Amino acid sequence: MTDKVKPVDEILPAPKLFTLGLQHVLVMYAGAIAVPLIIGRVLQLAPQDVAFLISADLFVCGIVTIIQSLGVTRYFGIQMPVMMGVTFASVGPMIAIGANNPGYAGAQLIFGSIIGAGVLALLIAPIISKMLRFFPPVVTGTIILVIGVTLMRVGINWIFGVPVGPTAVKIVNPEHAAWLKEVGEMAGTAGSAVPAIPPGLGLTATVNNPAYASLQNMGVSASVLLAILLIAKYGKGFVSNIAVLLGIVVGGILAAALGMMHFDGVAEAKWFSLITPFHFGMPVFDPVMIITMTLVMIVVMIESTGMFLALGDMTGREITQPRLAAGLRVDGLGTILGGIFNTFPYTSFSQNVGLVGVTGIKSRYICIAGGVILIVLGLIPKMAVMVEALPIAVLGGAGIVMFGMVAATGIRILAAGVDFANNRFNLFIVAISLGFGMVPLIAPNFMIWLPHEMHPLIESGILLASISAVLLNLFFNGAKGTTEEARQAASVADH
Repeated sequence: MTDKVKPVDEILPAPKLFTLGLQHVLVMYAGAIAVPLIIGRVLQLAPQDVAFLISADLFVCGIVTIIQSLGVTRYFGIQMPVMMGVTFASVGPMIAIGANNPGYAGAQLIFGSIIGAGVLALLIAPIISKMLRFFPPVVTGTIILVIGVTLMRVGINWIFGVPVGPTAVKIVNPEHAAWLKEVGEMAGTAGSAVPAIPPGLGLTATVNNPAYASLQNMGVSASVLLAILLIAKYGKGFVSNIAVLLGIVVGGILAAALGMMHFDGVAEAKWFSLITPFHFGMPVFDPVMIITMTLVMIVVMIESTGMFLALGDMTGREITQPRLAAGLRVDGLGTILGGIFNTFPYTSFSQNVGLVGVTGIKSRYICIAGGVILIVLGLIPKMAVMVEALPIAVLGGAGIVMFGMVAATGIRILAAGVDFANNRFNLFIVAISLGFGMVPLIAPNFMIWLPHEMHPLIESGILLASISAVLLNLFFNGAKGTTEEARQAASVADH
């Protein structure tokens, strides 16, 4: 029968749609909530604001997933089973912005840069596929490797403690602080011979902080990691695929038993609440930050191109130039919506592409159902507040796995698609770019004497590595990337 519905367009019975859609949601859930947790805590937002970020993220995840999988006009949507989520590639630049501008001011800068980058991404989407030759596997693999290694710092700090603040390694000796306060009061007394304390004088932290690297926190993180490993090894099929999520659940139960979780906020949270735009105030549009985020979006869209090509092979749907452009436009549109609704840049989630290959079910309506589920979850504040209540030690054990898998994916792409044996120049590209990516991690103050306007561009190791890899590849190899190489790279990217 010539008009038989293709598997990718098949509408399954409602119970099966819900079950398989929920499966896709569970596979991506841990990755989806990680970014709002990271950025919310970097911005030092109140718990209710962090919970709002999580709800907003899930809500927009659902909307963008539906647009991508269903298709809205011929200009938006790849019309394949794609789950959209926040990209980890954007975390580095956002951390740099948030660390320098905590609170709502930082949120406004972040969302302004996201909206600006989304608009530019939307405009350049039709020509991005023509840039594949600048992003062969040696470039994309290196960038993804650096993304993973950079994010590992976040996961490790979740285990032991953030270096600055109440969980810093060292704290000021309380006796020294009391002495300095007393001297200051004496200096301020009329007729006192005690000289005024010089401006900027402070005490050095010299006392070991009991809140840093506590045995309890390390034990919880280790338990989460062990649970993930056991589930991944002994779980079957779907259970194994959601090992990270189940590990977080195990860690949450353990933390609650140890009295580390407090559910007051969960009881007070509403069962239903709309996601309002510009929750943190009107966005601030900084040109340098917009350019920085746009460069990240270009890398993200190149990766999305590879994902779409690989998914086209799996589902039997031909990826034409207009269809590819329609899919990439959704990365830009989703990012614009993200900035408006207080969330982050979006891309196709590779673990869900892998799930299509594992299950063999190709219907795009499964992901549409998953999008509806995500929207509903985003409208239930109690869910987000419960996630926010998780101690960071629980997330630390999972972070090691999640971020380590990103780095491992970069290594897999380099191993599968890069010729190191016959082209020694590729070694230079990876080695030097990895070195550039490590500079902000090892020497975070390296740009102290450089113009301040340059700081947002060079504070991100991911961005430095991206620029280095592209330029070095052009210098050594020229622009020789191919569509087939992008497809092969995407086929091994299942982080």
